[in-house]
Amino acid sequence: MTDRPAGHTESRATTSRTASRPYRVCFVCTGNICRSPIAESVFRARLTEAGFDSAVTVDSAGVDGWHEGDGADARAVAVLDAHGYPVDHTARRFRAAWFPLLDLVIALDEGHLRELRRLAPTPADAAKVRLLRSYDPTAGPPGISSDDPATGADGALDVPDPYYGDSAGFEECLRMVEEASEGLLTAVREAIQETE
Repeated sequence: MTDRPAGHTESRATTSRTASRPYRVCFVCTGNICRSPIAESVFRARLTEAGFDSAVTVDSAGVDGWHEGDGADARAVAVLDAHGYPVDHTARRFRAAWFPLLDLVIALDEGHLRELRRLAPTPADAAKVRLLRSYDPTAGPPGISSDDPATGADGALDVPDPYYGDSAGFEECLRMVEEASEGLLTAVREAIQETE
């Protein structure tokens, strides 16, 4: 276990992205055993397919530490495996000290969004937190703007927690993550190009 996001190599004083270091994305759910490991695995695969895997570091964590040190939920591993996504995961809790080291913090639901923004040490750090499904142009009811990745409305952009359900909930989670990943990839690509 580490107290730093994956791919960290420079001092804690680093607060802004430069072209000389990878762009850093961290997916966050509740316990870091279901939704965020699925999102991490899917997005890592999308980056590899797009040839951006050396430019972006992907990680995940939970807002709570209940499962810290555990592997991903067996149902999450099964759905990822069934769809060809590799997963090698150890759950950990998100730390407020990571904010300066990250470029984008992706919340899987509005509860996570609120908690992460509460943890953020500065307004600039709070602005790094976005909802995953806000990157899916087809998500949410009419009137929910997916071009503002900061907010949703009444859970419309949540990825529901599949933990208390059956494998169908994990399949639905994967579907939602996959649908949002293309838009997220586009946003990350644009952010990287802005610093080059």
